[in-house]
Amino acid sequence: MTKLFGFSSLFFTFLRKLLFLWVRTEVVGGNAKELGLDPAKPVVYVLQHSALSSRLVLEQECIRANLPSSQQPLQIGTEHLRRSFFFLYGRRGQMFRRRQSPILTARLKQLTHGVYTNPELDVQIVPVTLFWGRAPDKEKSLLKLLLSDPWAVAGRLQKLLIILIHGRNTYVQFNKPISLRQVAEGIETEELATRKMARILRVHFRRVRQAVIGPDLSHRRTLVQSLIISPVVKDAIRETAKRDNITPAKARMRARKYADEIVSNVSISGVRFLDILLTRIWNRIYNGVRVNNIEIPQEAAKENAIVYVPCHRSHIDYLLLSYVLYHNGLMVPHIAAGINLNLPIVGSILRRGGAFFMRRSFRGNRLYAAVFNEYMHTMLNRGYSIEYFVEGGRSRTGRTLSPKGGMISMTLRSFLRDSRKPIVFVPVYIGYEKILEAGSYLGELRGAKKEKESIFGLFKTLKNLRNSFGQVTVNFGEPIQLAEFLDQDQPQWREQAYDAEYRPTWLSGTVDRLAEKIAIHINDAAALNPVNLIGTLLLATPRQAMDERILEQQLSMLVTLLQTSPYSQYMSYPEGTPSEWVAYVERMNIVYRQKHSLGDIIVAEGPNAILLTYYRNNIQHLIAIPALIASLFRNNNTIPREHAVYLVGSIYPYVRAELFMHWTKEEIDDVVDHWIDVMCQNNLLLHESGLLYRPAIGSNEFVMLDTLSRMMLQTLERYYIAMSILRRVGPGKLNAAALEEKSSLLAQRMSMMYGLNAPEFFDKSLFRNFIKHLQINEILQQDENGYLAHREDMEAIVDDARLVLDPDMRQSILQVTHNLARQLEGPEV
Repeated sequence: MTKLFGFSSLFFTFLRKLLFLWVRTEVVGGNAKELGLDPAKPVVYVLQHSALSSRLVLEQECIRANLPSSQQPLQIGTEHLRRSFFFLYGRRGQMFRRRQSPILTARLKQLTHGVYTNPELDVQIVPVTLFWGRAPDKEKSLLKLLLSDPWAVAGRLQKLLIILIHGRNTYVQFNKPISLRQVAEGIETEELATRKMARILRVHFRRVRQAVIGPDLSHRRTLVQSLIISPVVKDAIRETAKRDNITPAKARMRARKYADEIVSNVSISGVRFLDILLTRIWNRIYNGVRVNNIEIPQEAAKENAIVYVPCHRSHIDYLLLSYVLYHNGLMVPHIAAGINLNLPIVGSILRRGGAFFMRRSFRGNRLYAAVFNEYMHTMLNRGYSIEYFVEGGRSRTGRTLSPKGGMISMTLRSFLRDSRKPIVFVPVYIGYEKILEAGSYLGELRGAKKEKESIFGLFKTLKNLRNSFGQVTVNFGEPIQLAEFLDQDQPQWREQAYDAEYRPTWLSGTVDRLAEKIAIHINDAAALNPVNLIGTLLLATPRQAMDERILEQQLSMLVTLLQTSPYSQYMSYPEGTPSEWVAYVERMNIVYRQKHSLGDIIVAEGPNAILLTYYRNNIQHLIAIPALIASLFRNNNTIPREHAVYLVGSIYPYVRAELFMHWTKEEIDDVVDHWIDVMCQNNLLLHESGLLYRPAIGSNEFVMLDTLSRMMLQTLERYYIAMSILRRVGPGKLNAAALEEKSSLLAQRMSMMYGLNAPEFFDKSLFRNFIKHLQINEILQQDENGYLAHREDMEAIVDDARLVLDPDMRQSILQVTHNLARQLEGPEV
């Protein structure tokens, strides 16, 4: 018997090595530390379906990862197991008709018996999922039988063909161990415990398969046809035919054309092509892709339809996110892309990788809107993951843009129609050290017209592949369960009936609040990196230059502050030391070193200094509160603590609206109080008898406080410009649009006079947002003719600016606003 067992092991080893002459695997979770295995407890693996090929792959990956062998015998109490694995499904039935069916295998029964007979014993059951390729299921066809690892279980011949075709794209996922002792706890009989364990494992494998492969896919032609014959689209076809005086057949052809223009065409070959292509591109232009909190989408994908909502900084965003998800065992999402990206050749490739295309506006075209809405509803209702950008377009300033509600509204209305499939929003923050479109963004920041996407522009961009763009960080943020959000925002929503056309009166306000929450959650997952940290510090100096030693000290102190009081549990920090960061950014040619015998100077100038404002803006919300506190000590040696809390709290609502920060107006006083304590602990402030003092001039702490004070200075200067114009001009002279225009012009003038390397300083949208929130907070009122008047207490806020602003700039602003007021005397504007 021993000789037979030895021969069997040798033959198994031979087959394993033979198989891996062809097979190549991608493994997720194959690490004892990552799995959290307890070395004192026995490990038993479970595979879903009985197959020799699965056993061979499992053992190979156990050897590679230095995990306990799946082939070793185990003694579990009084039970002796020949191998450390079992199958959840076994083959049953007659020859040529045998099917995989759920069974309670002898080894699972032995494990349960061993645990019941030995109260001190526990067994770690490690589920292992294996896919030969990751093609979603298609409609029934011979191609499906040959080219995919489908939801139905393959026969031996089909399995051989699958291995031959997909063997070099084999995916293996080790999952967290399940304690057999915990499962059996409180269950009276071994049989019931065995059945419960098997049921838990069946649910687990089904959820993992859903997350990795995704729901069943209809053929694209079938999906297009189903959209056209849906009741909502048929109604829109009849209405269009009547309105445009065309035949129903022509209106139907138009609807089909819209559907064909919109619908994606995901194929595993397309995904694999993009995977190979993008792997080469990332390795060429990036120093790696860091991923944090990947367990968030991995868990969410098991039971929900996921809507990925990333920030939008670059055209690379959607390619990068799909790449990260695919390499972490998740099906690529269907991505909403602007119709401008449906370029020749490129559009077809993107469509096969998951892109579906949408027009910028649906206004005035009910038929197109009906087709698109029905497509979205179909996707979400079937459980597909979807991705879209709530900002609408790419941010040219590095700030998170005000979210647009269109796609969110479609998602919400679809869920109201049918809420059986849960929907979860997963925010994603993508942090670049250097963006691919830096050159075009620089031109646009200087006032150049946005370039239209074209095939020639794409080839023009390819020349950038010769350059290095640093490292990219992809952070997943706190998910938002749509049902839970609605329960809080509209507690009665479940009691109403909804159809495709119904828009509840509360929809608009709910969409706005949900959009804001998504933007806040995106910012919660921000990534600190050497470029945005160094950019933040250098831009807080008068000439964007700093002694290397002082720069390193301030980098260390700034990161220490942010680690002492983290903005969010989802944010990430850079690896390495401050000296390594400085050298790294210098190698990237973002800053340069000016040699000096008393110590080298690190300098950013010209286009690089302007671009650094982009990267600084990525993380400005993380340091806004300590920077606002520090700004109070620019022109003052001491301030009562209570007054400092009040001043920061009074300006916070406008900063929050601009930077999408997560603290509410009611929470901010406690947050400011906490940050004062943190700054006192680090000797950036001194506290005595209710008074706050700045540290001694010339000390390292004073230098850091001064640098911090400049980090939000331009934001405060913009606010002061708008309020000074209002104060000088007086009530009833300006409407919101005129105030926005004149504020922008004055800011542009100040930028020219004081050499501010920040084009967004006079961005009209920032003034528009500030004026809007002055009205929301009732600081401004609007009369029946649209002219503005301000509350009396705004006078005190403007006077408090002397604590913060440089006297010269404040005087210049007052002088210009005085002249402006004189010009406006007489006829109203």
